[in-house]
Amino acid sequence: MRRVLIIATGGTIASMQDDRGLSPQLTGAEIAAYVPQLADVAEVGFVQPMNIDSTNMRPTDWLRIRDVIEDAYDDYDGFVVLHGTDTMAYTAAALSYLVQDSPKPIVLTGSQQPMANPFTDAKLNLYHSVLYATTPGSRDVSVVFGGKVIAGTRAHKQRTMSYNAFTSVNYPLPAVIRGNRVVRDVAMGMSITRQEDEPLPNGDGSSRPTFYRCLDERVVVLRLTPELQPSILDLLSRDYQAVILETFGIGGIPEYEGGSWKRAIFDWVGSGRTLVLTTQVNEEGMDLGVYEVGHDYAEHPGILKGDDMTTEALVAKTMWALGQARDADETRELFYRPVNHDRMPR
Repeated sequence: MRRVLIIATGGTIASMQDDRGLSPQLTGAEIAAYVPQLADVAEVGFVQPMNIDSTNMRPTDWLRIRDVIEDAYDDYDGFVVLHGTDTMAYTAAALSYLVQDSPKPIVLTGSQQPMANPFTDAKLNLYHSVLYATTPGSRDVSVVFGGKVIAGTRAHKQRTMSYNAFTSVNYPLPAVIRGNRVVRDVAMGMSITRQEDEPLPNGDGSSRPTFYRCLDERVVVLRLTPELQPSILDLLSRDYQAVILETFGIGGIPEYEGGSWKRAIFDWVGSGRTLVLTTQVNEEGMDLGVYEVGHDYAEHPGILKGDDMTTEALVAKTMWALGQARDADETRELFYRPVNHDRMPR
């Protein structure tokens, strides 16, 4: 029987009600006890690096989860990270960059209702995640939630209360889960069932992913709104090395009387800092060359383009790229290198 390590970090799935509201209290083992059917799927181990609301999850915690995976990598066939939903997409993206090309699956899941709630979605999400982590062909970082498997760099929380909380942005689902079947090709309806005598996801177990240890946390997301003044970049320059600027529509950046966004942006990158342009529209990405209001930025060598990536993935990838790079050219090369389906190749 395959071995799966459950890495419990807190979140709604671990929460209990008290006089101050919901807060994470259950351990990973206590959560799994609500789903005894897991024993039919895998031999499960547990580790609890933290027990926090995912609102409090930060890059140092991503690195702690990464450390747990690396330390246990040779001892398990798959990993399931129990996580709060609010920042799950950020953590899934971060792990995609910190643990690259993993032949073993690393699955993130959680729930919209606590495990102890009589109408919870937590039981099925946990069961599906362990099932997916033990199914041949599963690999790399994914989010399993509401019967959908989403690439770790493409997940986005779309709904705050509904059980189908997550969507895959600009990339098809690698699989869905129907009952006890993992359906890889949704269009063709090709399913894969678990076979205990099939080889492990990484063949003889000798292959390992590339683990990265460094992140530069000095990254901020700035959303354009009407009348936002470009002088805000001066205020950000003290604390941040990179700005991810969410433009209007397909890539529109305004020019106002008395304040030039073009000059402020060119000055920002001219000072050696990083600027990433993306769109505040979730679907279909950006193209700076379509309208005059974006054309001047399209070919500037110091400006990175987010294309069809999610904002969550852009935050994590920019932190990762800055954490590895020695200069702007290396940052650019790392940023445009596709990782776990995070962007369509340029």
